[in-house]
Amino acid sequence: MKEDFYKILGVDKKATADEIKKSYRKLAMKYHPDRNPGDKESEKKFREAAEAYEILSDPQKRAAFDSYGHSAFDNGAGGFGTGGFGGGRSNNPGAGFTDMFGDIFEDLMGGGGRRTQAFNSRGADLRYNIEISLEDAFKGKQTKIKFNCAAACQTCNATGSASKAGPERCSTCSGRGTVRAQQGFFTIERTCHACNGAGQKIKDPCNSCRGEGRVAKEKHLSVNIPAGVEDGNRIRLSGEGEAGIRGGQAGDLYVFVSIKKHQLYEREGVDLHCRIPIKMTTAILGGSIEVPCVDGVVVKFTIPAGTQNLAKFRLKGKGMMRIHTKNPGDMYIHAMIETPVKLTDKQQELIKQFAELETAGSSPESESFFNKIKNLFG
Repeated sequence: MKEDFYKILGVDKKATADEIKKSYRKLAMKYHPDRNPGDKESEKKFREAAEAYEILSDPQKRAAFDSYGHSAFDNGAGGFGTGGFGGGRSNNPGAGFTDMFGDIFEDLMGGGGRRTQAFNSRGADLRYNIEISLEDAFKGKQTKIKFNCAAACQTCNATGSASKAGPERCSTCSGRGTVRAQQGFFTIERTCHACNGAGQKIKDPCNSCRGEGRVAKEKHLSVNIPAGVEDGNRIRLSGEGEAGIRGGQAGDLYVFVSIKKHQLYEREGVDLHCRIPIKMTTAILGGSIEVPCVDGVVVKFTIPAGTQNLAKFRLKGKGMMRIHTKNPGDMYIHAMIETPVKLTDKQQELIKQFAELETAGSSPESESFFNKIKNLFG
């Protein structure tokens, strides 16, 4: 005995047409043979759902089913018939199901069942990678680039037509971009092979571009890299990408900037960090050092007496420029105290004398550390 159509679709007998359609759509997507190749059970459920939808989507057939059940479609008993499933007497058998299947097929193909290609579609966006120095990133740079891409065909004025007359309607699909084929009770819509879904054709293709309206060409551009640009920033040049097909809108060019690693500076946003070796005597007694800045200027900086290793000092306004502003960041000097090597006998003797003369409190950090060790383990 056949299962109730409402039960097959998982809806109530009072379900609206939209609820029935929604439920069928869900089941058809789940059990479609293309998604379950070789699965006989899924194929059976798909056909059952399709049959149930064909009946319940037709108001007259649904009314007959509500009154007489499956016997309403028993041909021998003078019933309606089930269209594509058992032959029938409907003037438009399976029409509702066929329309619905078109939507399902489109979903299964990711929209490909009814996808058409614009005759003059937009050109692709392009990416160009450029590497610059930190100094160029600081002050900005005007640079020239060249690359190969599709450019508008000058022979046919980007029409694709030798006579520049442009396209004409495709006779195969009558301009729709799709053609339909009947397979049993399915009506399948496919992209027109004659025009590739465009709905239009070029009667006399241009010899230079073969009807596409664009040709490969080396392009030269001047690019303005703004001061303060950061690693990974991109610069958009509108309309400088690939030319569109047959006069379609051109794509954009995106210039991606990368910055070379610098020998002295490490960048952190708009701030710069620089590790500078400091002589031990300078760190002890204090003194001045020369600090090279990213803008090319060398500044004198005073190191205070008693400077410790990794001490950090700020040079205000000596960092990177903020992009599109005139407010620079800061530069931070990290003191790297250098222990002298290859000492002479005289130097070693002086260091020993210095050690003997050290007083409490002259090395506060080491004294504090070893006091903690003594308290912990003493």
